[in-house]
This record gives sequence, C-alpha cells and structure tokens, in this order.
Amino acid sequence: MKPNVLVLRTAGTNCDVETDVAFKLAGADTSLVHIQNLISGKVDLSAFHILAIPGGFSYGDDIAAGILLAVEMKHKIRSALEQFVDDGKLIIGICNGFQVLVRTGLLPGVEHSNNGNSEIPQRATLAMNTSAKFECRWVELETQQSSCVFTRGIKSHLYLPVAHAEGRFTASPDVLAELESHNQIVFRYDKSSKYPSDNNNYPNNPNGSDADIAGICDRTGRIFGLMPHPERFLTKWNHPRWTREDLPDEGDGVAIFRNAVDYVTATFA
Repeated sequence: MKPNVLVLRTAGTNCDVETDVAFKLAGADTSLVHIQNLISGKVDLSAFHILAIPGGFSYGDDIAAGILLAVEMKHKIRSALEQFVDDGKLIIGICNGFQVLVRTGLLPGVEHSNNGNSEIPQRATLAMNTSAKFECRWVELETQQSSCVFTRGIKSHLYLPVAHAEGRFTASPDVLAELESHNQIVFRYDKSSKYPSDNNNYPNNPNGSDADIAGICDRTGRIFGLMPHPERFLTKWNHPRWTREDLPDEGDGVAIFRNAVDYVTATFA
C-alpha cells in the first residue's frame, strides 16, 4: 500500500509544494487540502495516514505565528484530529507547522478525551528570535536519542535551512525536564558546527532556543515538529555549496519523510 498524506494549506502557506514533493519522493500519495475543506467535511481526515502542516506564514502570522490556524484546528476539527491521533497516525509540523502544533498543545503532548470536551493546554511556545529579526540561514543539527518515528536510524548530524522570525523554543523548567526525561527532544542546534561562527551560540543556534532545541516529538514519537526545513534539502543541488563539495545525490531531508512512509507502510499494511 501507498500511505496517503494530507498536506494542509491555508492563507499564507508557502511550503506546501515542497512538502508534497518530499512525500511523493519518499513513496507516498499526497493531497493538498485547504483547512476549510476539513472544516466543511468535504475532505475526511480519517482517509489519510499522515498529516503534514508545512511552513509559511499562515494568516500572515497575525497575533502570533501559527496561532490562528491552531485556533481553527482546536475548535473546528478537534474531534477528527483527536481521532487521527488515537488511531496511531502521524503528524509532522515544519516551521510554521511546528508553531501550530505547539499552539494547539499537540506538542509537547497533551491528555485528551475522545468526546471532544477536553481543553487542550499550550505548554510551550515559539517566541521571537533573540536576534529580534528574521533568520534565513543553514544550520547544523545534532540528532538526539528519541522515540521519534520520523528520525529512526537517521544520521547523527543533519544540515538544513531555517527561515523564521519566531523560532525560539521556550518552556518552563518543568516542561524542559520532562522533554529530557522522556526523550522527546529530537534535534538540537549543533554549536560545534564545522562551519563555525565568531559567536559559538549565534548563529549556530539561530533563534536562542532553550537547550538549543530545534525539534521535538510527543511521547509516542508519532507527532513531530521542527523549525528547520527538511523539504528544502531533497537533492544535492539544494545545498549552498553543491558546486564546491562532493555531496551525495540525496539531501539530508529525505530520510525524515521516508521514515514516515516506511512506518505507515509497516503499521497499516
């Protein structure tokens, strides 16, 4: 079977095509679906195995990045979303999608009931970068030991681009300790980058995230969010030094999407 992936769109989404291509490259069938088609019932979320919330500036980042789309998801499709999670399916949020998942409470994780009456708390946030500006650069990531389905067997270091103004992951000391103890930190910004900076923290950690966190998952490992863009590094020609370095044909981002497809194929076959 081919996994079915729903790539979510709304006003301001601008990385949906790249995310669609990435999942197709990994062997999935994909559909680009506007949030209003889920809200109206025109499209049934249960028909899909993976929900991908791509990057961009949903609703122009009004109020705060990702918050309006998060509100729609929490209050307009909550029951369908909770059932999707309860069915053991996968969710990935990239950049703005990560911001959405954090603001819905799906990351770092949440207790919820099946009757749709529970309130979903937000337990972390993605705040303005400490540089107080939009950061668009490539970063080194260090893969952490985690339960994340999307990063199983992945190499220890990845090189991916970031492009955000509100990417600073921050949470209370208790939540950070919980993430550590339950192996929910998936990627950290690698401050020992082979492309060093004058300042060991910035820009290697481009936003000032607590504990250098670049990506996290929930306790099941099936819900994953990250600020860097794996869909923007699918082939060596996406790499900024492809003319100067001997690079493999496949970009570092592909493995993340392939892991998701392989997991669904094995689990739902």
